[in-house]
Amino acid sequence: MTTQTAIVTGGASGLGYAIAEGFLNNGANVTLNGRTLSKLEDAAQRLNHPDRIQIVAGDITDPVFAPKLVAETVAKFGKVDVLINNAGIFALKNFTDYTIEELDKFLGYVRGTFALTQETVKQIRQQRNDGVIVNISTILAFNGIKALPSVAPIMAKAAITAMVKNLSVELAADNIRINAVAPGIVPTPLYGEVSPETLDYLNQQQPLGRVGTPKDIADAVLYLANANWVTGVILPVDGGVNAGGDGTSNLKQ
Repeated sequence: MTTQTAIVTGGASGLGYAIAEGFLNNGANVTLNGRTLSKLEDAAQRLNHPDRIQIVAGDITDPVFAPKLVAETVAKFGKVDVLINNAGIFALKNFTDYTIEELDKFLGYVRGTFALTQETVKQIRQQRNDGVIVNISTILAFNGIKALPSVAPIMAKAAITAMVKNLSVELAADNIRINAVAPGIVPTPLYGEVSPETLDYLNQQQPLGRVGTPKDIADAVLYLANANWVTGVILPVDGGVNAGGDGTSNLKQ
């Protein structure tokens, strides 16, 4: 088996860090992207695979950055096999409290995901090998939860989720697969600090009895990265909430 090379955006912490760790533990090369160089340096040191990891700091919401990220990956590892579109921002707010400027910030990640995916597809086609793209979505793109008002960021997540169904058909002839993982509630730095009381409450609402961990999501991403006959799939990884269990019905306050 040849060594995979993966780009992971938003990789300095949370889901991105766990996904990068999973790929590295499975022998892959990883380009770790994020906006803050010092955080990436810290993450790379903790991951502790200096020969198979590089960091490329930059903001993916700037479409000009996409060619740089792909080019630096190819310069270091010779190719790109896998793209994990994980980067994003989140903010809980009532609908009428969001500003158009805030909405534009969320939608910037749609533009960035589009541009980076384009550059990755071009590179994989040039390499003439199979490729994989995994977008990180959320179950909130399908099921609203009263306790988590977040229409503006979820509009952005919904866009990169819809991208999966359409692009999977277009790219199938190139043997480039695109899927998405839709996490349920997974406390990460993106959500801010979660009190023990809130965490206990959230655990009780999940059909499987607990909220998710970053490793739960990383395991699903790694599955999709290696499932050679799976494309166009949006995989809920949510402890059973999307199945209509207690999670969505009880999370009301």
